Amino acid sequence: MAGFLPYIYDVAMKPLEKARFEKIRAGLVRKARGRVLEIGFGTGANFRYYQGADRVDAIEPNPDMSKQAGNRIRKSKTPIRTYEAVAEKLPFADNCFDTVVATLVFCTIPDPVKALEEIYRVSKPGAKILMFEHVKMDQPLIGKTQQSLTPVWKRLCDGCHLDRDTLDLINRSPLDIIQVDSFYGGLFLTIESQKPF
Repeated sequence: MAGFLPYIYDVAMKPLEKARFEKIRAGLVRKARGRVLEIGFGTGANFRYYQGADRVDAIEPNPDMSKQAGNRIRKSKTPIRTYEAVAEKLPFADNCFDTVVATLVFCTIPDPVKALEEIYRVSKPGAKILMFEHVKMDQPLIGKTQQSLTPVWKRLCDGCHLDRDTLDLINRSPLDIIQVDSFYGGLFLTIESQKPF
């Protein structure tokens, strides 16, 4: 199953990417500046949107996903270096990134609290953290449905948690939230936060 996931992912995301997802993703990623860390680059869907970045260091723990990104790396106008690594143990020094980007990935990270600690560690003071994530819905019925479907969904979709409350995790981290925008009735959020100076 793991070997087919990158192909399934690209096919499943295509209709969404062609619609509003592409605009949301592009608008967020284009805000990245300086030296950028991308968490969980998957098949490289963000790579074409980097415009103000000097370089991008991108991590992805799934080698099958990262193999699919080769063509997008070659086409990118921004230098991109990839690493097989997990968000909970980033292979970078403290205080070295100006921007961190994570899109549709925090749902799959096994220990998101540790991942946020690592993002905080490797970010420079004042660094922006740009995220686009699906989250647990506020509506009780939908939230309970997400919770009940998550065990099966995780097995089918590379560890994806339908019921993860990423905004709450960031609220409880040392990061300062700057702006949150909601899409599709609150199912998807863009979250812009910052490491304090």
